[in-house]
Amino acid sequence: MISSLAGLHILWGLASVFSSRSSRKSASRAEDLNSTMADGEGYRNPTEVQMSQLVLPCHTNHRSELSIGQLLKWIDTAACLSAERHAGCPCVTASMDDIYFEHTISVGHVVNIKAKVNRAFNSSMEVGIQVTSEDLCSEKQWSVCKALATFVAHRELSKVKLKQTTPLTEEEKTEHSVAAERRRMRLVYADTIKDLLANCSIQDDLESRDCSRMVPAEKTRVESVELVLPPHANHQGNTFGGQIMAWMENVATIAASRLCRAHPTLKAIEMFHFRGPSQVGDRLVLKAIVNNAFKHSMEVGVCVEAYRQGAETHRQHINSAFMTFVVLDADDQPQTLPLIRPQPGDGERRYREASARKKIRLDRKYIVSCKQAEMPLSVPWDPSNQVYLSYNNVSSLKMLVAKDSWTLSLEINQVRLYILEDDKFLSFHVEMVVHVDAAQAFQLLSDLPRRPEWDKHYRSVELVQQVDEDDAIYHVISPALSSDTKPQDFVILASRRKPWDNRDPYVIALRSVTLPTHCETPEYKRGETLCSGFCLWCEGDQLTRVSYYNQATTGFLNLVTTNVAGLSSEFYTTFKACEQFLLDNRSDLVAPSLQTL
Repeated sequence: MISSLAGLHILWGLASVFSSRSSRKSASRAEDLNSTMADGEGYRNPTEVQMSQLVLPCHTNHRSELSIGQLLKWIDTAACLSAERHAGCPCVTASMDDIYFEHTISVGHVVNIKAKVNRAFNSSMEVGIQVTSEDLCSEKQWSVCKALATFVAHRELSKVKLKQTTPLTEEEKTEHSVAAERRRMRLVYADTIKDLLANCSIQDDLESRDCSRMVPAEKTRVESVELVLPPHANHQGNTFGGQIMAWMENVATIAASRLCRAHPTLKAIEMFHFRGPSQVGDRLVLKAIVNNAFKHSMEVGVCVEAYRQGAETHRQHINSAFMTFVVLDADDQPQTLPLIRPQPGDGERRYREASARKKIRLDRKYIVSCKQAEMPLSVPWDPSNQVYLSYNNVSSLKMLVAKDSWTLSLEINQVRLYILEDDKFLSFHVEMVVHVDAAQAFQLLSDLPRRPEWDKHYRSVELVQQVDEDDAIYHVISPALSSDTKPQDFVILASRRKPWDNRDPYVIALRSVTLPTHCETPEYKRGETLCSGFCLWCEGDQLTRVSYYNQATTGFLNLVTTNVAGLSSEFYTTFKACEQFLLDNRSDLVAPSLQTL
């Protein structure tokens, strides 16, 4: 077999043959796109809403900084206007994803909010929000936060079937594609938290702490009631979602202040989830308590119940959230906080759950928020990060697929090789059309233990852990490149997804993870892959477009291009073997199922 380095040289040679022609085509396509979008200020998403607000003293807190509650009102307003621009009818807030606040906003600064619909599903849609602040005197700008909100369209008390969005730019295509995976996470949010709490090992240090130096959690408890008046309602008569979030932030801040005896700063909010509506005339009871205090941060739990006059015993739980606060000194550095002593029973449960959520939050923030180029190739796997690592696995592949700068390098008998080059990565994309049903091809290619039947770069595949119905971890052994080298092995997370609608592909995403049970051994040379996998599009009856993608850093390129990636100078024969495998085995799948990964 040709060495990986030689294979890379051949691929680069092939790329250079076509680079001039492809560059001219790419330039032509870019000019056509620019000409269609060069009207007025240029292309603008039809659902985009921009809002600018000058921060006045009435909007601020004790530090003369913009109140987060006021910011949440503005965010919700802009997002709602964007959702209604797309739906053409009234919309209500269903949820607001986790928000991390990167920068504070002072009096006199301008808040710039941009909101647009990333994707519409049946009756719900995801709205992406970006918030920046601007100092008009110095012209400096800062990123404040990003948020994702889900809105539901209603017309005359019934849900509305939404029209689909049409992404045009690379950014829009990426957000549109990844929105389906984010929606999947939202739908299983409650079960995910429950499972992670059950499986996550949390240190129980209650018995070892000096209770005399702790602040009783009951001292931080806050209960407040608000009467919903017409100014608090939206144009449908329901309580404005931004107003409820602002009230929640207020009581949470009071609870946090009772622990630290100082003015706390809100740093993060874990998903607002609106369980039901409230209307003008309702009484809203807001409850907050510090669940746990860590060295430099504390978690405050907030819930909202609604009832009508004369029916206080029939309260409806309509919203809840967890908020993380810190106390900053004069140099904006976090101060050490007092410890909390929970009450027995529910208090201890909330205490331990807060510890678990902190670990989950850190894992999620790292895996979901960090840039792809900054992630190690193999991320440690454990129950506390499995959902977010699976999300990152699928979304990374979808973002790679959505890129516009793929260059066609070679075509042999309708098998096409594309190359994408940037500063840190060299990516490959091989594509063909096969006469096999897309669901059948998905089942066959997602059955990773069968890959050695058609890919000689796979010697064996062993199932290590069946995580859930759609995710599994495998140990892959690849043959040695030559007589003087060791075989390679890989520990791979395989995540698969069915399409949300007929415009989505079937997805089989692969990336390296590390497991304590499968450490590197002298017998094999450990290989790694950052992002690779298949996307399958239905092109018609019994016709499927099969696309394989691989993204590699230059440091690991020689490992991934000839082994797990299955891409070398023999890419054509490997892909034709894949086609024959699909054709030979499609008759075995009378009723395609998803029982094996």
